[in-house]
Amino acid sequence: MKILLVEDEPGVVSVVSRGLAEAGYEVSVAPDGLIGLQMATPGSYGLILLDVMLPGLNGIEVCRRLRASGLDTPILMLTALGTTDNIVMGLDSGADDYLVKPFKLQELVARVRSLFRRRGAPPTPPPVVAPNILSLGDLQLNLDTKQASRNGTSISLTATEYRLLEYLFKNPRRVLSRMEILEQVWGIDFNMNTKVVDVYINYLRKKLNRNGGPELIQTVVGLGYMLKDDE
Repeated sequence: MKILLVEDEPGVVSVVSRGLAEAGYEVSVAPDGLIGLQMATPGSYGLILLDVMLPGLNGIEVCRRLRASGLDTPILMLTALGTTDNIVMGLDSGADDYLVKPFKLQELVARVRSLFRRRGAPPTPPPVVAPNILSLGDLQLNLDTKQASRNGTSISLTATEYRLLEYLFKNPRRVLSRMEILEQVWGIDFNMNTKVVDVYINYLRKKLNRNGGPELIQTVVGLGYMLKDDE
């Protein structure tokens, strides 16, 4: 659902816009009353958040003009003027709800949802959570599914190869010694020569480079290995 925020304080605009976007709403901003009136008049928004103390035209007058034009979009007023008289004036001008600054973002989102429910709008779906994916160049590692892919092509890895690639991915562009890799991937008490690291690095390189592309696992002579793209 689309929301129009009519607010001239940059700090409030930033916090409210970000919070509503995270809650799944699309937010447009008007920096003064006159612009807010122009943007709201066509009725293309599902809700209007309207500050009272605005340059150009105050929120009370904006609300009155919108209601006089026949616009029935829900209006939630935001203001630092919290006296009973001010609240009554705001509601009498046509506002559906009134929230006094400073307010908690959670309360604002709850009131927005309530106004949408009253209007009978379909509930806003929860924001889509992106998969837990690490990326470097055209190489990706999905930490949820334990799957790797390069340039869209899936790469089959053994459990040890996956742990090795995950460790490299979590330390990109950092030189990792063979002993450090051995301790982190195989375990500090694992009784094995560091040559095993070279063997598995070679296995991993072959799989990552099977379909071409730049070498991503680079050897740093005398020091160890590093996962790095060519940028």
